Amino acid sequence: MKTVFLFAGQGSQTPGMAVELVRESADAAKVFDCASEMLHFDLLDICANGTAEQLAATTVAQPAIMATSLAALACVKERGIEAGAVAGHSLGEYAAMVASGMLSMEDGFKLIAHRAAAMGKCAENGGGSMAAIMGLPADEIAAICEEIPGYVLPVNYNSTAQTVIAGEADAVAAACEKFVSMGKKAVPLKVAAAFHSKLMQPAADEFYEAAKQFTFNKPQLEFYSNLTGGLLEDFSDMPGYLARHIVSPVRFTNELAALQAAGYTRYLELGPGKTLTGLVKRTLSDVTAQNVENAKTLAKACE
Repeated sequence: MKTVFLFAGQGSQTPGMAVELVRESADAAKVFDCASEMLHFDLLDICANGTAEQLAATTVAQPAIMATSLAALACVKERGIEAGAVAGHSLGEYAAMVASGMLSMEDGFKLIAHRAAAMGKCAENGGGSMAAIMGLPADEIAAICEEIPGYVLPVNYNSTAQTVIAGEADAVAAACEKFVSMGKKAVPLKVAAAFHSKLMQPAADEFYEAAKQFTFNKPQLEFYSNLTGGLLEDFSDMPGYLARHIVSPVRFTNELAALQAAGYTRYLELGPGKTLTGLVKRTLSDVTAQNVENAKTLAKACE
């Protein structure tokens, strides 16, 4: 059975996340020690005791989700579970880079701090909003977005049943009203800006300059890409790739199809929530999908 580790993106954060994982594993606790040292604040304390509002801030949410994902990774690896590939959804690609050996854990947290700061600044300057649209094909969603005044477009191709739109807040709200009037479900996302859209270009430009200071290794596991929707094989310009990643659509549906075509049949989502587990179950057949976010789900994954 070929296994892939999946890592979720921003919006999956929840108060109390990671606390049980840290209790389960000394290596998971070390992840948060590393994060706190690199970030210069106590990340585990915020995860354990922070409010939903505090955790939603981009500069907190991004490293907190990554740390929780890497803590879950530590737990499953301690129990002998290994994978042949990694794939992240948006922010999740950073945990995937650390998991694959492309980045050291220390550099992973330093890099995510730069990304979160650049994107947080963009959000403060009116970075727009996002919403998940259910029950319509992506091409129909795109066509309706084109009819809406202002800037709004599909940015996350999550499954055949769910596409996320992003853009100017008024335009996203107007699009949601249109989809609801058609009897479709539109769910605003818990994010601070229109990620993966052109509204994030200032963040991408700023982040590119920071990312050029880091060393990226060739990954030891197969790395599946949001940008290409398939296996990434060119690692010659990762700073440029990651800058484009901030303003480009997430082609997760294509990634899942590519993973299945490559023979991956076990999909293990590591970190807060089970969004990606749900997407896998709705998109692929003849595969298994589980999440690991606490003691109960860890035990189930290890059965």
